[in-house]
Amino acid sequence: MLDAVVMAGRPEEIDAPPSWLTPAERERAARLRHEADRAAFVAAHLLVRLAAAACLDADPARLVLTQHCDLHGPGHGRPSLEGHPELGVSFSHTRGYVAAVAGPGKVGVDVERIPDGPLDPALAASVTAPGERVADSRELIRLWARKEALIKRGELSLDRMRTTAWRPGPHVLEWECDGVLGTAVTDRPARRIP
Repeated sequence: MLDAVVMAGRPEEIDAPPSWLTPAERERAARLRHEADRAAFVAAHLLVRLAAAACLDADPARLVLTQHCDLHGPGHGRPSLEGHPELGVSFSHTRGYVAAVAGPGKVGVDVERIPDGPLDPALAASVTAPGERVADSRELIRLWARKEALIKRGELSLDRMRTTAWRPGPHVLEWECDGVLGTAVTDRPARRIP
């Protein structure tokens, strides 16, 4: 098994058939109102299979992604791959951009679009912990993506975001592309591949 793999790009760049999706994934995608949101959802769910396949040297069409939440049922909650409990998987999408990470142990990824305009003080107050300062929207979104990646690893929660200062996980990979900031936090070193 390789170290962690991060993949990201525009939804239309993800070369994988929607037939790989489970019935729960297809049902959830169909409920999204906007085509752009549907495309991002589907692309992220396909991309995480491609990232996992790169780690496992496996056929991505045979990888089954599952999610279950005690509150919301199937299709929600932390994702995992059937038959591969040793491999952590995570994905994120924002309109027009998706990312996925797969690797040994715990992983988390988040992508966020950088907003135009000045810093939103209310949003900053909901994200920054005591002692954390952000000077502009870019810094705020970077902090949000970092903390969201930790949430996806199970190390933080939304209700503790403004009380817990950012501390990097074992390995952090960050990038910026097409007006989007991305952060992946992994147990093993990560490499970003197209």
